[in-house]
Amino acid sequence: MDAVCGLLLLLLLHGTSHGVETFCDGRQNGTKCYGALGGTVVLRLMDDASKIFSYQWIFNTTTILRLRNNMILSNLIEKRSSFSPSNGTFRINDLSRNDGGEYTLEVYKDNSGTNQEKRTLQLTIQAPVSSVLLVSECLSQGEMKASCSSEGGDSPQYRWTLGGRTLTQTQLLSGNSESQNITVKQDVSGELVCSVRNDVSVVRKEKQTCGFTFLQCTLSNGTYISNWFPPAYETLCPQPTPEALPLLYCGLRAAVVFLILTGIFVYFACKKNDLKKAEGSAVHEVTEYENDSVVMLEMRSSASRL
Repeated sequence: MDAVCGLLLLLLLHGTSHGVETFCDGRQNGTKCYGALGGTVVLRLMDDASKIFSYQWIFNTTTILRLRNNMILSNLIEKRSSFSPSNGTFRINDLSRNDGGEYTLEVYKDNSGTNQEKRTLQLTIQAPVSSVLLVSECLSQGEMKASCSSEGGDSPQYRWTLGGRTLTQTQLLSGNSESQNITVKQDVSGELVCSVRNDVSVVRKEKQTCGFTFLQCTLSNGTYISNWFPPAYETLCPQPTPEALPLLYCGLRAAVVFLILTGIFVYFACKKNDLKKAEGSAVHEVTEYENDSVVMLEMRSSASRL
């Protein structure tokens, strides 16, 4: 869609006899509109044509529609078109490549011909996308190669999504979200969708990714594995049985209790050892002090005798 044009394009993909129907708001000058080959385009030309004196609708240089005082004077494509003055819409059915080109609306608000309003729009006719083919292949390590192609459709544009979101480069080994061919990484899982669109249609095709699982364990025969495996091998690694889960839980609880008790025992053992060292140091100091006192008393006694 061309943002400069301010185009409002509604894709009505229903199975009518006219095929694909598109809508375009052409009330702004220079609008770009799109119609589906073999389908119908509804062009909004003005708000209310019933209050306008006269106007004419010109294709390239040929006037195909002329109205005055709310009455249609001429319509060169009357058999496959219709105009609604109340809402100012012009409907063209059974579109062909020849309908593409520049259309000009000339509006006259009185019979003088001087009070005139003029604006143009460009109509492009495109063949709608009819179908999409999505081919994929799962590689040995779980990567997924995918290729998207379409039938019919002018200027098709491709877009890859996963789970409703556009694929990112971190999820891809090759290609991008707008490539026809991509390679998806093995850890990417979900619904892969390829959308093919142009300005008049959109068709989608989806497939599940390979869904490989990374397994790392020792098998019952002693073989150690560490690799990506397809979904059929998800049970390759032995899983704890429901009966073993309570035992495992109890074992873990017992181990935690043992570690806590061991920590408490070590703490108090160290505390007791520190206390004994402190008591032994205090007794040694008292003993030395008492011995010194005895020596001093004996010396005093000897001196008095002399």
